[in-house]
Amino acid sequence: MANGTASGSEEKMAEGDINAEKLKEKANDYFKAKDYENAIKYYSEALELNPDSAVYLSNRSLAYLRTECYGYALADATKCLEIDKNYIKGYYRRATSNMALGKFKAALKDYETVVRVRPNDKDAKLKYQECNKIVKQKAFERAIASDEVKRSVVDSLDIENMMIEDEYSGPKLEDGKVTMKFMNEMMDWFKDQKKLHRKCAYQILIQIKELLSKLPSLVEITLKEKEKMTICGDTHGQFYDLLNIFELNGLPSDTNPYLFNGDFVDRGSFSLEVILTLFGFKLLLPDSFYLLRGNHETDNMNQMYGFEGEVKAKYTAQMFQLFSEVFQWLPLAQCINSKVLVMHGGLFSEDGVTLDDLKKIDRNRQPPDSGPMCDLLWSDPQPQNGRSVSKRGVSCQFGPDVTERFLEQNKLDYIVRSHEVKGEGYEVTHSGKCITVFSAPNYCDQMGNKGAYIHLRGSDLKPEFHQFAAVPHPNVKPMAYANSLMQMGMM
Repeated sequence: MANGTASGSEEKMAEGDINAEKLKEKANDYFKAKDYENAIKYYSEALELNPDSAVYLSNRSLAYLRTECYGYALADATKCLEIDKNYIKGYYRRATSNMALGKFKAALKDYETVVRVRPNDKDAKLKYQECNKIVKQKAFERAIASDEVKRSVVDSLDIENMMIEDEYSGPKLEDGKVTMKFMNEMMDWFKDQKKLHRKCAYQILIQIKELLSKLPSLVEITLKEKEKMTICGDTHGQFYDLLNIFELNGLPSDTNPYLFNGDFVDRGSFSLEVILTLFGFKLLLPDSFYLLRGNHETDNMNQMYGFEGEVKAKYTAQMFQLFSEVFQWLPLAQCINSKVLVMHGGLFSEDGVTLDDLKKIDRNRQPPDSGPMCDLLWSDPQPQNGRSVSKRGVSCQFGPDVTERFLEQNKLDYIVRSHEVKGEGYEVTHSGKCITVFSAPNYCDQMGNKGAYIHLRGSDLKPEFHQFAAVPHPNVKPMAYANSLMQMGMM
């Protein structure tokens, strides 16, 4: 009798393994089709039947990496290695997750392991060397940063004597000032994949740094009854889609104000064109064109996801340093008519944060690993009440009750945030009190999502959603300037 029971349970296990494999194959098909959400769903179902499969965990980890859920990716890779410490892909996944989170020393440890196990693997050696280089560079930067006074790049620039060569036929600032004529010429110039003269780029950066540094961390504005404002989410270096927004919704002007809610750069390979256009409009229309900082207006992200590489390729390392200085002065949140709060990421890891607390944030820095500044740039909403560990490995996820309490305490109606790709370009959650808007359609040329922007009218502050599709762009792939390790790790 006992034998019969044993063989029955073995058969059941075998059947479970077969079904799990079928689910894995289904997940793989979705992964190949770049439908990562469904891939994650079916890897998860396979793991329910066979929770000790290092392969399933490693595969799901990669799908999480593709959807920027670095915290979940790290957890899967770690569990994968607990199950099978010889599963090489697990080390690669964990290293890539740590790289994405800026934990370079932890990543280096995993690459060291792979090189030790596979001394003849050229790919492993290359990744190890690349990561080692970054760890050393970071140590060097920390040593420099500890010098008493950090000099601004502005102090070492001699703009007056920077010559514009006769053969340059592109746009120039008029008497050192940005005009509408200059903006139109610059956008056309960029559209033809031409480079703005470095003197003009530096002029924009120096002036925008001065302007942004005078702004508070929380910008407060009033929309009059008949006024309308457009709020855009992430644009991520998708310059041709940015031009399309202006085509559909009109160029920025005093009567057509805009707010761009962070993540202007990285991933898309026309990030310079996007950011110089946005900075130009901010200089032209300081009181009707608004910019907030996203988690990608930071050194770690720019190093990994392409903006640093792009600025170095098109201009110089020195110019990237100046961009870094400027990004630190971008405001962190904006309050409209004392009723709507806009920020890139979301709400806070702890209750009790007030608008006054946001005004007091000393933002001229790289964001800390925790606290209100970190949360404003990084957090995400979740459907269930309470808070949970972030899928990204930074900040937290906050539920409808958290949103409700925050709004009540601060006498607000709702929040608008960005930071997450949405299939429709926007999403309304938490009973209409938490709105997400994302303005990079077909994100990274592969997500197939729509883009969206929001119209808000002073009369009622009811959000009106407008969707748009991606437009063609020149054949420069996303992540073309990204860190090579990041590119390889996502494969």
